Amino acid sequence: MRHTELWARLEAALGTAYYRVWADQFVMGDLGSRTVTEALDAGFEPRQVWAVVWRTLELPDRER
Repeated sequence: MRHTELWARLEAALGTAYYRVWADQFVMGDLGSRTVTEALDAGFEPRQVWAVVWRTLELPDRER
């Protein structure tokens, strides 16, 4: 997964007006107490970040 796909999936899940704010502010323990943005900046792979987001948001299997 590329960064662009991760951002597109986040936008689809959370909406255009909210996804960037959520990615910058919502801290997840499974990312080492980082936000999506911080995790990506720290070198986490987008696929790994998406897996945590998917679980956190309790998205349907088809979004996996």
